[in-house]
Amino acid sequence: MKHKRWTALALSLFLALGLGGCESINRDTKIVLTTGFTKDEVFRIETASCYKKEVMVYLTNLQNQYEQVYGTEIWQQERDGVTIEQSVKESVLAEIAQIKTMNLMAENYGLSLNETEQSAVEEAAKTYYESLTETEKEQLDVTVDTIRQLYREYALADKVYDYMIKDVNPEISDDEARTVVVQQILIRTGTQEQPYSDEQKSYAYAQAVEALRRVEAGEDFDVVAARYSEAAESTVSIRKGDRDAAYEETAFELGNEEVSDVIETPEGYYILKCVSTLNREETDSNKVKIVEERRKEVFGREYDSYVQTLTRHMNEELWQEITLLHNSEITTSDFFEVFAGYYKK
Repeated sequence: MKHKRWTALALSLFLALGLGGCESINRDTKIVLTTGFTKDEVFRIETASCYKKEVMVYLTNLQNQYEQVYGTEIWQQERDGVTIEQSVKESVLAEIAQIKTMNLMAENYGLSLNETEQSAVEEAAKTYYESLTETEKEQLDVTVDTIRQLYREYALADKVYDYMIKDVNPEISDDEARTVVVQQILIRTGTQEQPYSDEQKSYAYAQAVEALRRVEAGEDFDVVAARYSEAAESTVSIRKGDRDAAYEETAFELGNEEVSDVIETPEGYYILKCVSTLNREETDSNKVKIVEERRKEVFGREYDSYVQTLTRHMNEELWQEITLLHNSEITTSDFFEVFAGYYKK
């Protein structure tokens, strides 16, 4: 949840319709439905409450970002029977719930914003609020105090994330992150649902052996692949953990220009030719991915454990009433960007 990630949340994570493994208001875990809500209170997690105006700031900014990219027609579309509007609403709910939860965690860790961070929040809140038109302020029902509180929670959640992943080692060796490039020929042996018969499998193996013989006789690998291979791609980059064990072990043991024997995998028979034993660009990129995966794992483990201890109250009636604002005078879309512009590390 690094601050650079916050600005991308608006489209990337929301488009994925979820929060990358972090639990939001899970309706199946310690949820208490109650009528004991204060005015416009959407949900409560222990002592932390979320109000309609907070949801509307997130939802409206995200709505306008969507419309800038996809047009207003996006809201007529569905995905797996669920409208895009409902999916976006659920994602906003999940994001705010996560931020509220992480602010509760901050108390346990003894974390708070320092003077510099508070000042950044103040400046960001003033800038964003002043960018709103009178119509937007009225329709969103916000004051500068509302925006300041949202940014304060936003910043503190970011600080909690940093604290939780502080012990993850960012140094990854070339060997651990190594990415190799291979050409491949695949002769399939059916699918899990429809595996080949023994006779069909024998024929597939004979085809693989014939293809290997041609390569070993000096025929160009690409030419042989074009004739025999059923793989979607002829050249691929492979990192550890990407493929079946037999495929991966062979790919990483090959030297440059070396060709493998026929390899049996659940997909079928492969023949590999090593193009590069270390793709520097891909390997460096993979280092970043590995570090992020480890951070995500550490954060997710601790966060999910904490969430299970909480009692959450959801005002379902009010939640169902919340809808997008379809008003050409409401165009605000830079809530996330303004925050990132001021809250730098």
